[in-house]
Amino acid sequence: MAISTANFKDSKVIVRVDFNVPLDENGKVTDDTRIRGALPTLKKVLADGGALIIMSHMGKPKGKVNPKLSLGQITDDVAAALGAPVQFAPDCAKAKEAADALKAGEVLLLENLRFYPEEEGKPVGVEKGTPEFDAAKKEIKERQKEFAKTLASYADYYVMDAFGTAHRKHASTAVIADYFDAEHKMLGFLMEKEVTAVDNVLSNIQRPFTAIMGGSKVSTKIGIIENLLGKVDNLILCGGMTYTFAKALGGEVGGSICENDKLDVALDVIKKAKENGVNLVLGTDCIAGDAFSNDANQKVCPAGAIPEGWEGLDAGPESRKAFAEAIRGSKTILWNGPAGVFEFDNFTGGSRAIGEAVAEATANGAFSLIGGGDSVACVNKFGLADKVSYISTGGGALLEAIEGKVLPGIAAIKG
Repeated sequence: MAISTANFKDSKVIVRVDFNVPLDENGKVTDDTRIRGALPTLKKVLADGGALIIMSHMGKPKGKVNPKLSLGQITDDVAAALGAPVQFAPDCAKAKEAADALKAGEVLLLENLRFYPEEEGKPVGVEKGTPEFDAAKKEIKERQKEFAKTLASYADYYVMDAFGTAHRKHASTAVIADYFDAEHKMLGFLMEKEVTAVDNVLSNIQRPFTAIMGGSKVSTKIGIIENLLGKVDNLILCGGMTYTFAKALGGEVGGSICENDKLDVALDVIKKAKENGVNLVLGTDCIAGDAFSNDANQKVCPAGAIPEGWEGLDAGPESRKAFAEAIRGSKTILWNGPAGVFEFDNFTGGSRAIGEAVAEATANGAFSLIGGGDSVACVNKFGLADKVSYISTGGGALLEAIEGKVLPGIAAIKG
């Protein structure tokens, strides 16, 4: 069923959201983008006259209670965003009584799902590759079903609206759907928008298509890079992975981040790009620092001629020009990952240049999809969020969808 046609009047609705929001040292939300993203779905339940149960994870507590990762800290923020009081259930697996007592228009937020190892379905405290691990894995998968069944028992409807976790087959993102028939489970508005945005990039490509892949490691992006080589016209590789490519091409990278065991992978990417007729744009120069610090001394170096004691922290002026030139002429743009250590204000220039070029191309009619926490943080930091076509809430999920993988959180609803 589509959420737009559902009527939740006098029903209890459990919604899986992604409220894994950043908190400061006092437990205060520093960026409420994900909370605001879920509002259309949550408000639809309340507007219909339903009772709303919200569930999410926060951080990686690894199956143990961690007060610093309690969703109780964000109850007031959720209430303010919703414009309605929010009750809090301090144990997500023991909230049946609170759920049963909910009346139409009332809201209940469950405690962090990942305080239970059953949510992720991973054994805790057992070494991988041992017979004990195999036995524990089998056992926890059974417990995961029971955990999902408990969560399902709280409501009449299940709505999956957490795109950021859709690539995980967790109790609350996929297994729970088994306990609802097709008329009582659906994707939320945010999920529908995310799926449409990915389809726009992959199924409705207007050319030239440019993908910008940043981040520190080739190893974490190799799957999507290889997949994109069969789709894009331009592939910009930037950020920390610049230095793995520079070294693979015979350069010296000083103290820059570099995956020495992936030099052959980098050379293979260069070869495949050439074979596929893809314009591969690599950083040719960088802003190097003599320490990993915002206050480091800086100098411009060729990406493959960084002296000892220095490390590449941002894309250099020539790289920025090459990136912007490829982006400005594009009609479809995918951006995942910054061009440097953008968290340091003195090393934001490369990422800002990319963001401004993406905004300019978008103004000229390109479709631009921004995905991944760091890229989203970039466009927010530079005030460009309203100048791009779509900002995805999911990093890993977006990349896996673009890789062509089936996302369990979507398959559980759509079959």
